[in-house]
Amino acid sequence: MAIADINKAVIKVHQGDLPDGLDFGASVAVDSETLGLNPHRDRLCLVQLSAGDGSAHLVKFAAGEYDAPNLKKLLADNAVTKLFHYARFDVAVIKRYLGVDCTALYCTKIASTLARTYTDRHGLKDVCRELLGVELSKEQQSSYWGTETLSEEQIRYAAADVLYLHALRERLDDILAREGRGHLLDACFKFVPARAELDLGGWPYIDIFSH
Repeated sequence: MAIADINKAVIKVHQGDLPDGLDFGASVAVDSETLGLNPHRDRLCLVQLSAGDGSAHLVKFAAGEYDAPNLKKLLADNAVTKLFHYARFDVAVIKRYLGVDCTALYCTKIASTLARTYTDRHGLKDVCRELLGVELSKEQQSSYWGTETLSEEQIRYAAADVLYLHALRERLDDILAREGRGHLLDACFKFVPARAELDLGGWPYIDIFSH
């Protein structure tokens, strides 16, 4: 798979929902931007999506306006695999604000943790640098996503978080197959919605499997 170039990416920003007729194919990369890391306090501001073709669609939400029927239909479609990096957080936020249960998912952070056992650096920036040779900028990570108009820097940052997930999945799957660990992926991915539900229910910092 060709590696996307953020400088040549086609990025479109939509207010409140995806337009009619968009087809992301069999898998779509998904990410979210919020006001913080507490889904009960920090509202969902943006959902980013990419078909892995060098383009990205950003859906921007005003406070309390989360109807988004086209986006919800896509996220709930079990025939389309949703690719996340750190799915646990995004799945919880999407459940909280859009009311959608994301199944049929793939998490590149989980895959990286199972594949890249020689490091504890599994952030998107680290994985992209090593496996794709892509250097991501994280300067906008702590910016205010509730702004009425996104800056060009915010738009490019948000798009970059989904443009590379398809290529990462391909590289990580190769490693996991080579090392005989691929069978662990599905079991981990199936647990993510339950882990997100535990987070929303008040058990975010508890390992339910510990003694």
